[in-house]
Amino acid sequence: MYMPPQFAAKDRTLALELMRSHAFASLISNDDEGTPFVSHIPLHLEDRTAAGAQANSDWVLLGHVAKGNAHWRYLASRPRALVTFLGPHAFMSTRVYPDLVRVPTWSYLAVHCTVQATLITEPEAKDRLLKTLIADHDPAYADQWRSLSEDYADKMLSAIVGFELQVIDMQCKIKLNQHRPESHAGMHAIYAAGSEDERALAQWMQRLGLVAA
Repeated sequence: MYMPPQFAAKDRTLALELMRSHAFASLISNDDEGTPFVSHIPLHLEDRTAAGAQANSDWVLLGHVAKGNAHWRYLASRPRALVTFLGPHAFMSTRVYPDLVRVPTWSYLAVHCTVQATLITEPEAKDRLLKTLIADHDPAYADQWRSLSEDYADKMLSAIVGFELQVIDMQCKIKLNQHRPESHAGMHAIYAAGSEDERALAQWMQRLGLVAA
């Protein structure tokens, strides 16, 4: 993605946090005609990086699609794909500036991951994958899933294709007008009193030291 240097996050833990807190991602591949094909799905992030290492090459994303979704076939034939995560975002008015010769823009946080896909097709492996996603989003459902009849569970598992997405490159963009300090007080005041996304952006401004906490 377009990445002016002032918006490139150097701290990889910020990307990890965004990917986990905004786990409903966009998985993007090319179809057989070369047209981008997008599936919007929840993904589970595992950080398998050795202690002390600073690379993101051991980040793995786990997910699945319905067998009727052709996306898994595209991953099988073209394993390289793109995954995007979008964090809080909001309009930024020119009212944040002390002068009028300005233009409005949009504030946002996003992570893009280039990935290498491996399909998960064995029933036991798909069952483990589903239990991981259940633990993320609805732990109370775990007992219900385990109590299902073997025939029903097998039918459900046969209706999906799982995958493991190895992250081979990552970009994390935090666009909060870092290079315009004269706007920060006004931005924070507007965002802190706004919508859920705007309040989240106000908190990120504090966390990054753009305004006092």
